[in-house]
Order: sequence, then structure tokens, then C-alpha cells
Amino acid sequence: MGKSSSLQQKMTSTFFLIGRVILLIPLFSAEECVICDFFVLVGEPTAISCPIMTSPVLHSDYNLTWYKNDSATPITTERHARIHQREDLLWFIPATLEDSGLYECHIRSLNHSNKKSINLTVFKNDNGSCFNGRMKFEQKVMSTHTGKIICPDLEHFKNEDNNQPEVHWYKECKPGFLEDKRLVLAEGAKAVLIYNASVQDRGNYTCHMVYTYMGKQYNVSRTMSLEVKERPLQIKPEFIYPKNNTIEVELGSHVVMECNISSGINGLILFWQVNDEDVDSFDSTYREQFYEEEMPHGLAVSGTKFTISKVKAKDYAHKFFCHFIYGSQQFTAYIKLERPAQNIQGYLIGGAVSLVFLIFFALCIYKIFKIDIVLWYRDSCHPFLGKKVSDGKIYDAYVLYPKNRESCLYSSDIFALKILPEVLERQCGYNLFIFGRDDLPGEAMITVANEKIRQSRRVIIVLVPEPSCYSILEDVSEKQLAMYNALIQDGIKVILIELEKIKDYATMPESIKYVKQKHGAIRWTGDFLERSHSASTRFWKKVRYHMPSRKNGSSSGLHLLPRDFSSP
Repeated sequence: MGKSSSLQQKMTSTFFLIGRVILLIPLFSAEECVICDFFVLVGEPTAISCPIMTSPVLHSDYNLTWYKNDSATPITTERHARIHQREDLLWFIPATLEDSGLYECHIRSLNHSNKKSINLTVFKNDNGSCFNGRMKFEQKVMSTHTGKIICPDLEHFKNEDNNQPEVHWYKECKPGFLEDKRLVLAEGAKAVLIYNASVQDRGNYTCHMVYTYMGKQYNVSRTMSLEVKERPLQIKPEFIYPKNNTIEVELGSHVVMECNISSGINGLILFWQVNDEDVDSFDSTYREQFYEEEMPHGLAVSGTKFTISKVKAKDYAHKFFCHFIYGSQQFTAYIKLERPAQNIQGYLIGGAVSLVFLIFFALCIYKIFKIDIVLWYRDSCHPFLGKKVSDGKIYDAYVLYPKNRESCLYSSDIFALKILPEVLERQCGYNLFIFGRDDLPGEAMITVANEKIRQSRRVIIVLVPEPSCYSILEDVSEKQLAMYNALIQDGIKVILIELEKIKDYATMPESIKYVKQKHGAIRWTGDFLERSHSASTRFWKKVRYHMPSRKNGSSSGLHLLPRDFSSP
């Protein structure tokens, strides 16, 4: 009983709402146009009414005046004038092509003042036709129903004896169509009734009469374009949404759930329930709103919106059912709320972007501080630092430099015999074999070179830019051949040190060019003072980076004392 009563209340409320909407439409339709359009055939009279006259707020005591094209001069009220105001109407007897344009009606009363613009179009008929295809009144009827074609605005055209002139009808400019028994004149011939209308009744209908004014006769005609709409098929209503589905909503959020059905039937009422109770009875904060919309081809969509202003924890435990009754059957669908699953996609994307950025940042840091990082790792973390190397090698590096001649500076001897041992041997603990310091007199150079290079983990070659200083290397071609055979065959890493910038390697031996191209070179940027003898300077860090791992400390072994370079 409670459910039936509730449904009856919903239906009564809904029909009342629909009735109110229908009643309001004619009250505001005339006010909706910003500039209202009128049209008339050239040579025919017409009477234009002011759209404001339909306003419900218009006081009974008012004054109406017509103007043309924003003119400050009112249109005359002389009845003999071709264009004049008679009572509240603006008359054109007859209209000419030059009359096309804008006109304004001004209404003033005690409590209201307003004006409205009207656009008048004076047209000619199409060649060979009794009407203009663009200047027609559109009218529609439903097939299989009784339709009516109305000749509009004829109430103003009464003869001087106050009688309506006789009206004649034409279809596509031809008389005789009224011989069809389904068509009957009505309302004093101002309308034509069509019984059991069909698509064959579509077309252009013209009403015509003769209007007499001031002793002169004028033709008055109107053309109506009739469209016959097919009667829609009776479609069984069915749910568009929901279809027993769930939606994800956050706790405390605002939710609007919609239920709608499609059919060819108007007036079907939908209603929501939860736990067999109407939603507004279950929770006073719930709101329900019914609506109905007409769709193309005669279809209709009925629906209801159910609003939860703030989702509570209890709402996740229920299903919200939408019902409608068709015939003797009740149809139901539901929506269930659930908490949204955590969206990890954002975290994954953020993590991936952060990881890429971190890797890029780490690569940049490593590229910039690679040498410092490697040297720190050797000094702090390498597990084999300080242990005896078991690769069968005796020397950490074999040092080859251009020996000093009269045509060369003393820099190569000072660097190779004094500065290089000071830093790499005494400060860094490396064991070097320096040709010219550690070889014994009388030993065959090629034999010593081959043997010592094979016993070394690196080969350090000191370069200077003076071409004449390489003659010694070229004089001992056997020594070069042995050394570079060992480099190529054994794959020993070579460290090139430029004491000064060498712009062109064209004068260098081919073996030096090969090593430069393959391994590059380190340029000496210091001087021969003691401040350049620190292993922590950038130059020495580069040299140490290319050297093998070695524990800091004094090297053991026999070393020749550097000679005094200040003496001749």
C-alpha cells in the first residue's frame, strides 16, 4: 500500500510539473525573439502586431506607438495612408518591396515600458508559382491522426461590414484537392481538417481571399508547408542505464546517479528504492528528480536523477534499485557504490620518471667526477688494494721519454727523472721502470725494452713538441719496433703525456699516431716547481686514473738518484 501510494504521488507530481511547463510556453514564446520576423507578398495588405502585447505584466492602461528604422517620428494614424497605425496594429495596404526593413513598437504604461523590433520582409512569388518556397508557414501533423491546416492571421481582415471574406484553398497552386472526403473545411473555411492523415498529404497549401478596404479590393494569401510525421512504433521500454553495474566513488564525495529508459511511450515513471524503501525515506539527505525528453522518430526517454550530497560509509553496503512499471510488470536495475581502487599508475609513472632522472643525474655526476670516484674507490673500497699482484708483472709502468739533446729543452729529463718518480713512486707507491734511469750500462737496448715492457702493466710515453727531439727515437728503430710489437701483441695500455700542447702529430712516428688515436693523451698543465708535485692535482689524478690500482706508500726496489739538472 505504501509503495503504491508513493508511486501515485510521484505520478501526480510529475504530471502537474509537465502541465505547468506546457502552460508557460505560450506566455514567453513571443518575448523570446530579439527581432521578430514577419513576411508578406508584395501588393498584398498585412497587419503586424506587437509581440509585447502578450506580456502578462502589461498594465491595462498603456500607450502603443510604432516607429520605422529607429526614427523619432511615429508612424501616422491616418487611415488613408498606405502605412498607418490602426489601434495597436501596423497596417500596410498594400505592402511594397521598399517596405522591407525594421520597425519598432513602443509600449508605455504606469508600471511598464518596453520596445520590440520587428523585421518585415516583402517578397515576390517564385516564377510560375502562387507562393515563395522560402516564405511559408511550417505545420506538422501525425500520420493516422486527424490533422489541421490553419490559415494564420485572417482575423484582422474583415470587410467594412465586419464580415470575414470568403476563403479559397489550393494545394500546390491547384484547386480541387478538397474533393477528397478525408479533407473538410472548418472554422469558417479558415482551416482544413485532414482525417487519417498520411504521407501523401504532405505539400504546400495556400489559402486566398479578397479583402476590401476604402472601396478597393486586395488579394490576401498565406502558404503553409505541411509535414506528416510517421507514427512511431510501439517500443517496449528498456533500461538505457543502469544495467546492474557498480561505480567507484570517494568517501564524502558528491554523486549523481541517473536512471533512464527508452520507449515510444510518454508518462512512464521511474523511482529509486533501497532496502524496499523510497530513497528519500531511507535517508532524508537523498534527492530524486524525474525528467522526460522527446527524441527523434517519436522515441521518448524517461529518467530520474538520484543525488547523494555526501557519500557515507553505509552507502557502500547497499544496492540502489531503479524501478519502472509497464503493464502488469515491474522492471528493475541497480547501481552499487564501491571505493575506488588505488591508482598506482601515477606512482609508477612518477617512479619511472624519478628513476630516469636519477640515472641521468648519476651519469652526469659520474661523467664529471668519474676520475675522483674511481680514485676514491681504489683508496677506500677496493678489496685488493695493498695486496701483491699475481699477474707476473714487476713494474706498474714502463716510462719512455725523449732524452735531452742540445736542440731540446731540459723539460723532458726533469719531468721523467724527477717529477714523475716523486709523485707516482714516492707519493702513490707505484713501481716504475724509467729508461735511462733503471737500465744498466752495456745492456742491449732492444732486449731491455722487450723484457721490461712485458714485465710492466702500463707504458708511459712522454712527448714534447720539438721534432728534433724524436731523432733519438728514430735512431733506435730496433727499440721502437720491439716496444710497439709488445704493445700490439700483448695489449698493454699506453699513457701518452704531452709536456706541451702538440698541435700537429704529422711529424710524429706512426706508432705514436696510432697510440694517440687509440688512447688519447694527457697534457701536462703544471710547472717544475714543488707545488706541481702533489698527487691531488687534476693532472696527476688523470695519470693515476689510467694507472693500475696500487696502495699508497713508498715503493720498494732499487732506483737511481736523479742527477742534478742545474749542472751542465
